[in-house]
Amino acid sequence: MRRDFTARKRVILGGLILLVLADVALAAYSWQLSSAPRGPQHRVQEITQQDLLRADIRRAQAIRDSIPAIQKDCERFEQSLSPASSGYSSVRAELGSIARKSGSRLDGISFKPTDIANRGMTEIAIDATVDGDYKSVIGFLNGLQRSTSLYAVDSLALAPENTNQNAIQAPTHVIKVALHLKTYFRTGA
Repeated sequence: MRRDFTARKRVILGGLILLVLADVALAAYSWQLSSAPRGPQHRVQEITQQDLLRADIRRAQAIRDSIPAIQKDCERFEQSLSPASSGYSSVRAELGSIARKSGSRLDGISFKPTDIANRGMTEIAIDATVDGDYKSVIGFLNGLQRSTSLYAVDSLALAPENTNQNAIQAPTHVIKVALHLKTYFRTGA
């Protein structure tokens, strides 16, 4: 029994020595690979990576240099907004004028203001309905787009027609569109 244990011990010790020698050989091979000179393709990859990093730095510098001009443009835009004191009447008048020019009819204009914190601005949600034939409604939307004032159309939907059984039927080529717009007023000094 004692011999069995000694033989086993020698086999285990021999296996352990082989594992340590294999580990040392792999470490030497790994060290040799890491210290070997790199090929031309690896150098090309490094140069390409450096060029990309330099391009990123140039772009970041260009962005940083353009920030003052962007800030001036933003301030000029904010100053171009109507003041809140006269904005509602000017929006109502302008939308009415666009509707008349397009041959459509504007109804039910309602405003819902929302203050924008720390900007000195108020966002105005405008709900209205426009009715007319297809060409006049498209003309109205085109007029909104070409306006010098800022109008952002959030949604368009066909509005339900309020029909009365005793009333004379409206022409079938007339459509009614519910609009949800946004504009902005300047509230700060």
